[in-house]
Amino acid sequence: MTLPHVTRHDVTDFLKDLVMINIGMAIYDVGWAAFLLPYQITTGGMAGAAAVLEYATSFPMQTTILLVNAVLMLIAWWQLGTKFTLKTAIAVFALVGYLSLGRSLMTQDNGQLYRILGDGQESMACVLGAVLNGIGIGIIFTSGGCTGGWDIVAAVVNKHRNISLGRVMMFMDFFVISSGYFVFNDLKVVVLGFVTLILYTTTLDMVVNSSKQDIQITIYTKHHLQICEAIRELTGHTTTLLWGEGGYSHQEMKIEVVIVHKREVVKVLRLIRDIDPEAFVTQHRVEGVYGKGFNPIKV
Repeated sequence: MTLPHVTRHDVTDFLKDLVMINIGMAIYDVGWAAFLLPYQITTGGMAGAAAVLEYATSFPMQTTILLVNAVLMLIAWWQLGTKFTLKTAIAVFALVGYLSLGRSLMTQDNGQLYRILGDGQESMACVLGAVLNGIGIGIIFTSGGCTGGWDIVAAVVNKHRNISLGRVMMFMDFFVISSGYFVFNDLKVVVLGFVTLILYTTTLDMVVNSSKQDIQITIYTKHHLQICEAIRELTGHTTTLLWGEGGYSHQEMKIEVVIVHKREVVKVLRLIRDIDPEAFVTQHRVEGVYGKGFNPIKV
């Protein structure tokens, strides 16, 4: 079996991503440990479901996250490969580790979490916790990381089916947040949960320049065939070749245009850099991308 060739850039990029994933996860866990958990506020996602379970049974949130992700990461390794699973495992262990550390620092002698904003400050805790969550996850996403949980499910399904899981995730988030009412018998908990979710997703979109936007990359290079094939293998997207002519040199050239998801931009830019460091590249955001590999036309 031939081992994949690992370059210096590969190692450097992986270490950069590792550092940023840890920074992002630390920020995310501060939001939970310092603001959301002490005031018993939940939100969507698997972390929100784990928080509701803790509020109802006192079973630690971080333990639930670790157990569920252990199973999901086995599925990810089987379906999505070692590299994806490794980054996900790093993020999950960082999540559990930083959350455990944050909780230990925030725990009082009586076993209760310290409310740094004082009693009756659930609304402010909701805002601060949601913003920190959004910033943290935004940093992780822009570093090519994944927080595990439902992200793994989405990645596996999207590998085999060209469908968007946004609506399914929306219903799951609705169920998780609404379940808080049956734990506390208080509608305020549900309202704060939805406010947290809205603020969290808004902040996340701001960090990654809106998750609904894709990126069109235009590449001027002499190695168009090699880059075209590499992009196809990496992302599953194909490039379009345009014929051009240099205005000064009057030499013919081929220009590559490709549209990719925002989370794939860093990977594509690194790929171009490794193949042709002298390539001239531009990128800009595009909205409403429909077709194979993106969203179906529904109007």
